[in-house]
Amino acid sequence: MKVNFNMIENAEEIEYINLLKKILENGSVKKDRTGIGTKSIFGSQLRFSLKDNTLPLLTTKKMFLKGIIEELLFFIRGDTDTKKLEAKGVNIWKGNTSKQFLNNRNLNYLPEGNLGKGYGYQWRNFGGTKIPYTSSYDKDGIDQLKDALNLIKKDPSSRKIIVSAWNPQQLNEMALEPCHLLFQFQVDNGKLNLQWYQRSVDTFLGLPFNICSYAILNILFAKASNLTPGELIFSGGDTHCYLNHIEQVNEQIKRVPLHFPKIFIEKNISSIEDMENLSFEDFKLIDYKSYPTIKADMAI
Repeated sequence: MKVNFNMIENAEEIEYINLLKKILENGSVKKDRTGIGTKSIFGSQLRFSLKDNTLPLLTTKKMFLKGIIEELLFFIRGDTDTKKLEAKGVNIWKGNTSKQFLNNRNLNYLPEGNLGKGYGYQWRNFGGTKIPYTSSYDKDGIDQLKDALNLIKKDPSSRKIIVSAWNPQQLNEMALEPCHLLFQFQVDNGKLNLQWYQRSVDTFLGLPFNICSYAILNILFAKASNLTPGELIFSGGDTHCYLNHIEQVNEQIKRVPLHFPKIFIEKNISSIEDMENLSFEDFKLIDYKSYPTIKADMAI
C-alpha cells in the first residue's frame, strides 16, 4: 500500500519503517560474523529535520534514551572503559567487551570491559600510541572533535569538517571495528547539518540508537557554535535485519508513527570540555510518546 504523506503524523519515521519493509521484501540472506545471518540490502539513506531541537527518537517502539546519551557522552570523553557505562545501568557493550570476546580478538592485554582503540579513542586521540588500559590513558594523537568544533567556528564554509573512527592501522586494536565510521558537519546559512556513514547497519536494534545519538551530537555542536540545528542525514552500506529479529520487525512495521519529541540541554556549552562535563540529567526531553518496547537479543 502506498503511503499518503499528507495523511500521516511523522513522514520521517515512516521512511525508517519503509526501509525495514524494503529489507524484508528485497534483502538477500547472508552469512555474517555472528553466525545468526541477515537479510541485507546495500546502500540506504534517511533524512531528519532537527529544526527547533526536534529529536528523531523513534516512536514505534519505546527507546532507551539514557543508554543513548550515556554512550554518546562516553565517546565524547574519549573513554574506553565500558564498566563506567555498566555502573549507570547501560550494558550495551557488555557482550562485545567480555574477556572471552576480547581474547577471541587477540586483545588479551585489555582488561574486561575495555573497547581498546575504538570510537571514543579515535574521536579524541586518532592514531594515538598509548594502549588504553584505563579511561585515563595518555592522549598523544589527534583530537578530532576539538578540530571539528574549531573549524565550525572559524571556517564554517570548510568542506573538511570530518571525524573518522576508521583507522586501518589500528582496527586490530579495537574490540569491534567501527560500524558508524565517519561523520561530516556542514554549515549552511546559520544551520549546522550532519551526515554520517555506516558501513554495517543493524537496522532494527542499532540504527534507531545511532539516529538519536548523532542528532544529539549535532544539537550539542550547534549549541556550542551558536548555530541552529539543521538536517541529519544517514547513509548506510550493508543495511540489514538479523534473522532472529524478523518477528520483531514485523510487529514494528504495523505501527503508525507519532510525533517526534524535542530535546534541550540545560547548560551553557561552548567547548568540548563543556560537553565532557554534561550528565544525563542535563538533557530535557519534551513530549515523547511511544508504543511499548519491542525486545530483541543483540547479535554478538
